[in-house]
Amino acid sequence: MATNLRKLTVFTILLMDLAVIAAREIRAAAVVETQGGKFAGMVIIPAGEFTMGRDSGPKDETPAHKFFLPAFYIDRNLVTAREYAKFIQEKGPTGPKGELYLDVADPDVLVQNRGGKWLPKEGFENHPAGEMSRYGAAAYCAWAGKRLPSEAEWEKAARGTDGRLYPWGNDMPRPDLAFIGGIRGQTVPVGQFPKGASPYGVFDMAGQVWEWTRSIYKPYPYNPKDGREEPASTDTVVARGGNSSSGPEGLTSTSREAVDAGRAAGGHAYIGFRCVSDAQLVL
Repeated sequence: MATNLRKLTVFTILLMDLAVIAAREIRAAAVVETQGGKFAGMVIIPAGEFTMGRDSGPKDETPAHKFFLPAFYIDRNLVTAREYAKFIQEKGPTGPKGELYLDVADPDVLVQNRGGKWLPKEGFENHPAGEMSRYGAAAYCAWAGKRLPSEAEWEKAARGTDGRLYPWGNDMPRPDLAFIGGIRGQTVPVGQFPKGASPYGVFDMAGQVWEWTRSIYKPYPYNPKDGREEPASTDTVVARGGNSSSGPEGLTSTSREAVDAGRAAGGHAYIGFRCVSDAQLVL
């Protein structure tokens, strides 16, 4: 009897601890939703371990392994053509070292110069911005007081802590969960698929466009101290999330698209991005 009572007491304490943690996470998320500034439109990804990679996938996704991340914020939506146009209007389509921020010569570009002002293409204001190099994506995030996500941050935001295969769970991709079945580079306005949101409420993490990360394409296990978060101009980097023409394997939250240095220096209609920011939670 005493043993059972002790077990019940321990179980009750454990439930109370879990409830406190959940309440803190909800409260933190509510703060993000109500405050402005650079955190407007972002959601909190709580600190903790998650499973990165999978053993049943392609070789570059193995082995599945646990990794701890501190809390961070991530944009709920992909950066849109309207948002990127503001950056290009201020900084121009080329960086200080000649790096390409926007491929203005590509006919698919959604940010255009009209009357001497950089504006989003009419009717595409809320579509994911495209045709920026990884340098342009990184520069935009820095301009906004943020940064590009690492592979690990992106994957945790996409799949949470339960090891799911897709942002919405383990069901195969469907048109009501993500923008799929289109031509590569074809997009729709961001945030149109709430059923396909990640466990943290982040939209469009499968389909639409691949997303730039700041990580170098290196084998797993993931180790942020091995230089993979310090890419040079000659490095192959990773994009995540698949695009509108990707098949089920390419849409998984573990899928890794290797983008060589030449491709990474150019713009592509089928690669966009979102930003993250470090978090110092006061709970």
